[in-house]
Amino acid sequence: TTEMANQEEAEIQISELDLLSSMFPYEEEFAVTDQLALAELKHYVENESAEVPSSKVQFILNVKAEVPNASMVEFSMACALPFKYPTVLPEITVRSSLLSRSQQILLNSDLKAYLMQNFSGEPCMLSAREWVKDHAAAYIDKDLSSSSMTASGATQSQVTTFTRLWIYSHHIYNKQKRKNIIDWAKELSLSGFCMPGKPGVVCVEGLQSSCEEFWSRVRRLTWKRILIRHREDVSLEGGGQAEIQKQRKFPTLEEKCFDAHGARGDHMDLGQLYHFLEEKGCADIFQMYFGVEGH
Repeated sequence: TTEMANQEEAEIQISELDLLSSMFPYEEEFAVTDQLALAELKHYVENESAEVPSSKVQFILNVKAEVPNASMVEFSMACALPFKYPTVLPEITVRSSLLSRSQQILLNSDLKAYLMQNFSGEPCMLSAREWVKDHAAAYIDKDLSSSSMTASGATQSQVTTFTRLWIYSHHIYNKQKRKNIIDWAKELSLSGFCMPGKPGVVCVEGLQSSCEEFWSRVRRLTWKRILIRHREDVSLEGGGQAEIQKQRKFPTLEEKCFDAHGARGDHMDLGQLYHFLEEKGCADIFQMYFGVEGH
């Protein structure tokens, strides 16, 4: 049955992720970027939930490779496991600051071709990592000035991704953290809002790379608990500033304090938060955060 197949695929994913984390215990080598998706997957495998997980497990593998006449270069593999993996290929994007756009496109399509030829239907994250370690450096010097390459490179560079992250924290009181959240969002041209107190809610929206940079900074601060509750990605053809502005639901990033009540005056009025989200066309998010229908 598909149910059994799904269970089996999910189990393979978890054991492969366990293997990666035991081989690469340091976060700079291997880091799961969407803990919520991983928790959901484990929940599913432990048969506590018949519901197929809603988001793919996403993680980063960083690989250092030697480059002739240079020292080591770091390649970052941003990976996502579709729910049917390993019966379908993983989604991998290899990046490095030393790769030009067209070199990066070529490297990624060669990696995909290699995986398609050799690993239909079996776990292949380690093999993909090995391939990148052995081959990626060669793409840095590849001269891709031939017209055919630039043509395909030009069409690909037109796609930009707009992302909105909904972050949940057990609480946000600390003044410095609140300042960081606002300063970093400004620096990265992100809009959204931050609701301090308990619980703490942060929403940022803008270019995908900027949202990811924001999240990687925020989660390095010390938190009792912080996670991405929900993530929205929209591919924008053309991807200019105007397109990005059109997607935004919030004009800037500001701190939102809804009349506090509670002994310490730190519990926000969730009813007001609900109305605020509703005005912005994001009412469905309320339920993801608090598991109840808003009123």
